[in-house]
Formats: sequence, structure tokens, C-alpha cells
Amino acid sequence: MSYGYFKNISADFDTVDEKIRQTLADNGFGVITEIDVKSTFKTKLDADFQPYKIIGACNPAIAYKALSEEPDVGLLLPCNVVVIDNLDGTIRVGAIDAEKMLTISGRDDLKMLADKVNSLLKIAIDAV
Repeated sequence: MSYGYFKNISADFDTVDEKIRQTLADNGFGVITEIDVKSTFKTKLDADFQPYKIIGACNPAIAYKALSEEPDVGLLLPCNVVVIDNLDGTIRVGAIDAEKMLTISGRDDLKMLADKVNSLLKIAIDAV
């Protein structure tokens, strides 16, 4: 099952991480959370893991509209973007499918906002 929109890129991890942050900003998103999975697993479990970051991206204008219509939708925010080292010379970058995520709300009126988010996230990923 696909949870989002993905792209594999032949580049190094740090370059893709930097580029997705820039293209997210170019499309109205700010980074409000970040989880360095590799570092967290090493610190908490003393386990090795490939470079992997989960970036919590938020488009304030769209989030404002969504939260104004349905305050509980905050449980589904921010939009997660992942940067994953495939360990084969490529990096996988992807973003959550906001429409699939918001279907659990049961609110059809949020679909238009989810479509806008998906469009902007796809543009950001395609620009990396």
C-alpha cells in the first residue's frame, strides 16, 4: 500500500535533505518538526539504522483553514515528508498523501484542502 508520493534520487543524503527543505519552503511549507531516526535509534536503542529523517511540514494558510473547520484534524498534522537513504547510492524522498490521511476524518469538505496540500507536496518533491 502506498501512503504517499515518492521519488528516488541519485544524490547524497544531505543534498536531498537540504533540497527538499528548500522546495517545501518555495511551496509555502515550513518545517516545524524533525526526527532523525538514525540518531534516535542509536541513542535510545544502541541500534544502527540507515540515514532516515522524518520532516514535519506545515503550510500555515492551509492548516489554519483545516483547523478552523475541524479542530480535531490537528491530530493529523503536520504533513510528514521522509528522506531515506536506500543504501544503494539513491535517496528516497516522499510525502504523505494528505487525502488518504484525511479520509479518516469522514469530512468531505476537507478534501479540497487535502488536494491542494497534495499538489504542493508533489511539486516540492518533483523539484528535488
